[in-house]
Amino acid sequence: MCRVVDLQQAVLAKNDASAHLLRAHLASRGTTVVNLLSSPGSGKTALLERELLLARQRSVPVAALTADLATENDATRLARSGVPVKQVLTDGLCHLEAAMLAGHLEGWLPEDTRLLFVENVGNLVCPASYDLGETLRVVLASVTEGEDKPLKYPTAFGLAQLVVVTKADIADAVEFDEDAFRANVERVNPGVEVVLTSARRERGVGTLLDRALAAAEGTPAHTPVMARTADAGHPHTHTGAADTGHSHAHAGHAHVHPAAAAAAADAVAPAPTRS
Repeated sequence: MCRVVDLQQAVLAKNDASAHLLRAHLASRGTTVVNLLSSPGSGKTALLERELLLARQRSVPVAALTADLATENDATRLARSGVPVKQVLTDGLCHLEAAMLAGHLEGWLPEDTRLLFVENVGNLVCPASYDLGETLRVVLASVTEGEDKPLKYPTAFGLAQLVVVTKADIADAVEFDEDAFRANVERVNPGVEVVLTSARRERGVGTLLDRALAAAEGTPAHTPVMARTADAGHPHTHTGAADTGHSHAHAGHAHVHPAAAAAAADAVAPAPTRS
């Protein structure tokens, strides 16, 4: 068992090193990475398409890389926005890793890219463990997934710097309890911003772009309690794309120590859930 844990820690430590190098490289060229995590079917592609179109209308140089196990459907959809888009097929791997991302960006990412949106594989377990060199980590959940989603996936939501609720236009139809969802997010990640959106009705569209631009300009992102607890033993900083030297919380699971994981588990002790 110890050998398995040691191997996992070694893999994550290697990824952290790659993420650090990628973050520094992209910062030197003025590119900020936004890592988007969600379950399959959350609606993040639909929302991202609207955000990319808006960025183009605002003349913000953006690009998007989307990862899936198979098909190029999401890239085809995102390309309708008119911005540079690349599809990555992971051949069964349930997440992106920093070195993998760096390899796909080489020779493709336009030099003037201000924001790079990375649509991670639809999965709230594995992707939560891997830092991709991002400056802003966003977790999305649709109103159809239930108010207890943050409690079921405390690491993903606990390390988020922004939480986005999608498909808000059907919230009433599925009896989504917004107050309960917000309360559950607060339990695992106190103080993180929660934004309600509807790509279909244009509700909240532009908020993700605004938060990403703010991060690119050096505005400190939310620092999750889980990240602060994990980093207490070995604090560090990294610079964002604006290269202003401001400190960020590390989003990688390699620095989520057992104490932090235990704290997260305590935070999600039994709570009422919707049947």
